[in-house]
Amino acid sequence: MRYKMLISDLDETLLNDNGTINEKNVQAIKKAVQMGFKFVPNTGRSFNSVQGVLDKLGLKNKAQQYVISYNGGAIVENLNNEVLIARDMDLMLADLIFKTGIQSDPLTDAHIYTTDKLFIYNISVADKNYMDERGVSYELLEEPDLSFLKHEEPLMKIIFEHSNLEVREKIMANVLVAVGSEAVEATYSSGRYVEFNPAGVDKGSAGNVLGAKLGINPEEIISAGDNSNDIAMIKSAGLGIAVQNAIQPVKDVAQVITDRTNNEGAIAEILERFVLGDD
Repeated sequence: MRYKMLISDLDETLLNDNGTINEKNVQAIKKAVQMGFKFVPNTGRSFNSVQGVLDKLGLKNKAQQYVISYNGGAIVENLNNEVLIARDMDLMLADLIFKTGIQSDPLTDAHIYTTDKLFIYNISVADKNYMDERGVSYELLEEPDLSFLKHEEPLMKIIFEHSNLEVREKIMANVLVAVGSEAVEATYSSGRYVEFNPAGVDKGSAGNVLGAKLGINPEEIISAGDNSNDIAMIKSAGLGIAVQNAIQPVKDVAQVITDRTNNEGAIAEILERFVLGDD
């Protein structure tokens, strides 16, 4: 088997637009895992929010199966959701990002992720529907004050939601000016979010860290995604793949573009072409 692990984004890559999983993906993943292949979700979300996905794929609470969460902020073994590696964000940096972002537009909502919780400030109707559709648990933050985080688990990342791309671009620009571009990794996702992780924390570096832990070389890793927060992992993998519905900058750096969209079983196509069809 040339490739030993597929690291896959979730929303708009593995998952259908409505948050479900194409049955072709389910069956292909289960078949590959039975062969000893590793399938690793790599998501901007919390590992707690993807338990339903893991259950559907037969990976929930399994030893030696993994999830990468928070755009690379945490590497988690599925058995007992043990956090193996956490690369957290300094609270002073987080506070400056948060204040700058919410001041950029009055309709902006903000997500604050700790290792085990999601707090949302000024949640929009569209964002609430998106969270509910995917079964993501969160706590509402009533005041624009992050001082309570001193008593919480380590802080992973901060993201902002807005339907208008110009507003998201404004938020990114304002934050980068406020904190310095060298202090953070700034990306977009899902056509609605602008995301901030500490510098050096991205999906690609986390994938390689996990690969090294498992004795899997970068050239033995496939990575697949659709949006800008997936670019680092697509570029760092032995085989970087953009699903058909990916944005153009992702397609530009990918070695392969699938024929299928996320709604048509793009992950199954990848496994059929590069893993299950191997001699």
